[in-house]
Amino acid sequence: MTTVTVHEAKTHLSRLIAAAERGEEVVICRGTTPVVKLTPLNTVLPREPRKSGRLKDNGSFDDTFFDPLPEDELRLWEGDGE
Repeated sequence: MTTVTVHEAKTHLSRLIAAAERGEEVVICRGTTPVVKLTPLNTVLPREPRKSGRLKDNGSFDDTFFDPLPEDELRLWEGDGE
């Protein structure tokens, strides 16, 4: 843990911010009393592992889903109908 006075913090703010971004705890004191702790905003929070099949049964397709597209819509998808 790095502990600095307000005067030192003003003088070396960039260095202290870099230390906090690396995960080091930086405490700023007024005299000998700790008053502020620097912490990075973009801390990476642990995420839950992804579960396969989570969206199962949330949608459905009817039999026309696999039918060929009409010619005019197919030309739009291929960029020829603009």
